[in-house]
Amino acid sequence: MRLAHLADLHLGYRQFYRQTPQGINQREADVTLAFRAAVDDVITARPDLVLFAGDLFHGVRPTNPAILESFTQLRRLRDALPDVKMIVIAGNHDTPRSVETGAILRLFEAVPEVEVVVHEIRQIDLPALDTTVTCVPHAALLRQPRERFTPPAGLRHTVLLIHGEVAGVIPGDRSWVEYGGAMVEPGELEAERWSYVALGHYHVARPVAPNAWYAGSLEYVSPNPWGEMQDEAALGRRGQKGWLLVELGRQALVEFRPVTLARRYIDLPAIHGAGLAPAEIDAEILARVSAVSDGIDGQVVRQVVHDVPRVVARDLTYARIREFKARALHYNLDVRRPRPAREAGVGAPGRRRTLAETVVDYLGRRLLDAAVDRERLIGLARGYLEQADAKESER
Repeated sequence: MRLAHLADLHLGYRQFYRQTPQGINQREADVTLAFRAAVDDVITARPDLVLFAGDLFHGVRPTNPAILESFTQLRRLRDALPDVKMIVIAGNHDTPRSVETGAILRLFEAVPEVEVVVHEIRQIDLPALDTTVTCVPHAALLRQPRERFTPPAGLRHTVLLIHGEVAGVIPGDRSWVEYGGAMVEPGELEAERWSYVALGHYHVARPVAPNAWYAGSLEYVSPNPWGEMQDEAALGRRGQKGWLLVELGRQALVEFRPVTLARRYIDLPAIHGAGLAPAEIDAEILARVSAVSDGIDGQVVRQVVHDVPRVVARDLTYARIREFKARALHYNLDVRRPRPAREAGVGAPGRRRTLAETVVDYLGRRLLDAAVDRERLIGLARGYLEQADAKESER
């Protein structure tokens, strides 16, 4: 028996300010294209079961194009694979704070062969496949005391479909990891008791156990894609997004199926600006942009420059930087001041947190109205701080 495992589509995700000729945010359109590519590949693979492990949408009130696109693609899957069951669970992004609010995912119950699980742990039996799928959405993990999820006996295949953060899996640098996920201890999963554990929430495809995997996201939709790419590089898949095709037998055989992305995320080699004059830093920036294979046009680009005093930063050639910004979908010149040392405790040196770090941490933790998209709010805050810093540097 073969299953398709997808997660963290984040349809409706918006970033930056460029729009398509149709007036849709360009990054929202990119996410849509990645979903279409994944659906094309799922149809080609012809699995027996399709699982969506949460965060189908980026918010509880997705855009109209996102809702239409999700319906279109699920109907396309249903038409191409009419006998294949599709199961969708809710992640933290598409779970409303209040049960009374209602969940947009319920709309998909109108599509034949689609099962939707939003709030409660539910077991879905598939007799034709001699399989059962135990669904654990985000909301079920928030309840205390937490209900135990164990595989039923007597079936050939038992699958756990769950949206949460497995403790100890995400690397130490959590700067890019979104807030709001429910923590799950590895012992709670009891992965060895299941045929397969299909996980959602972590945006990098990776195993938790030989038969327990995060599928990762289909596009870069986290607050800090650069940290995400570092995690991918450690796994040998830098810049690759996709879904998992899993064959269940005596053991789970997992195949990562990449999708072609609309554009690249390019993290240019960092520049160490200590002791350099503005003209020298300008030359380093130009050299790195010029060295990019196929150019930066239409791409998302970051250039970090370390240890640049304010007096030097303000004399950089911003006309050229504006040219880079016009060519790329997004060009971020991240000029970092020399780290100030301060006395902490009784003389122990420490690093003062930057304003950006303080703001992002605060917005990630504070309570928000259900209508407010936390990730978009954090993205706006980052953007405003970058604009303010750039204006200050130009003075």
